[in-house]
Amino acid sequence: MSHLLVVMGVSGSGKSTVGAALSQRLRVPFADADDFHPEANIAKMARGEALDDADRWPWLEEIGRWLAEHEASGRGGVMSCSALRRKYRDQLRHHAPATTFVLLEGARAVIERRQASRPGHFMPASLLTSQFATLEPLEPDEDGVVLDVDQSVDAIVQGYVDAVDGRSR
Repeated sequence: MSHLLVVMGVSGSGKSTVGAALSQRLRVPFADADDFHPEANIAKMARGEALDDADRWPWLEEIGRWLAEHEASGRGGVMSCSALRRKYRDQLRHHAPATTFVLLEGARAVIERRQASRPGHFMPASLLTSQFATLEPLEPDEDGVVLDVDQSVDAIVQGYVDAVDGRSR
């Protein structure tokens, strides 16, 4: 079974760490959406300014192309990407319809604690409020799994595996 995943959530939820662990467990390539941001987006976030849709669309198109390539290869892949709004997820699914979203969900206090342990990351903690305000949970018609971040990375990965195994029975 080929896995094509987008590990999503607010900044500090563990998208990159969990995404890398999932790709290793599933033996598929991994990419971090942060690496697809143009310098202008990184500079804007570093100044504490939230990105707007005009900033996001070209970035999402690049991510969508990566997903499409990995879907077409039949090999699959894992991408860590905030994908906070339904319309962003729809844009990614437009490129790669087989994409499954893994929403890393957690209490604000847990996310703040995680974010504080990442000194030097370009996304300042001050933008967390806007991230939580922007987050639109997965809707029932979206292919996805919701996992609690307040557990070990291994437990989160196993939670995904168990959810997928439960679906295929």
